[in-house]
Amino acid sequence: MSANLHWLTQTSSQVPDSNYWLSEQERKISNEFRVPKRRNDWRLGRWTAKRAIAAYQAEKNLRLSSLEIRAAADGVPEPFYEGEPAEVSISISHSKDRGFCALEPRGCAIGCDLEWIERREENFAADYFTPEELSLSLQAPVEREVFENLIWSAKESTLKIIRKGLTRDTRSVVISPEFGEEDGSWNRWIGHCLESSRIFHGWWRTCEGYIYTLASEQPTSVPEQIQV
Repeated sequence: MSANLHWLTQTSSQVPDSNYWLSEQERKISNEFRVPKRRNDWRLGRWTAKRAIAAYQAEKNLRLSSLEIRAAADGVPEPFYEGEPAEVSISISHSKDRGFCALEPRGCAIGCDLEWIERREENFAADYFTPEELSLSLQAPVEREVFENLIWSAKESTLKIIRKGLTRDTRSVVISPEFGEEDGSWNRWIGHCLESSRIFHGWWRTCEGYIYTLASEQPTSVPEQIQV
């Protein structure tokens, strides 16, 4: 049976200037950032995740300051509400001025990534892609920039589930995407971890110059956008 996979995007212009929506600990963390861009990116990710959780749970009166997004020891974001684990699993990403959050019921491993579509370095694919992916790039019915950012983004989403991030060789995961749906629609992809033989089920789309990818440990239905 397919799981329910949900997602939400927010832009930096939607993030409040004040910190009323941050928990006390989150405010301390925010104040510790010395580089404004890093602070803004962090706040964008937290805002997107909190808005997603509140809307998904249909809790109109949920106090966002009581909903805290903590970083586990390996950096994976974990939501808590009034000090107790929330009933959802999340993954967060951001690119330029846009935040992206994916959400499933608690206990489901999930990963997401957002990339601005742009030309990568000349040897980018050769350095980070597997032979299978390099071969596919020669016949993929999409532009080079789309293909390279798609494969990279899907790898990032998968490695978030493995909870290793980019500390692991990106070539340890092989991405096999499907093509065909028009801009804005979701396409499937499969990820295969060469080190563990684990299989990951994902979706990808392009929209307004971005690549979105979502990954789960189990097959999922077409991702549903959360309405806020």
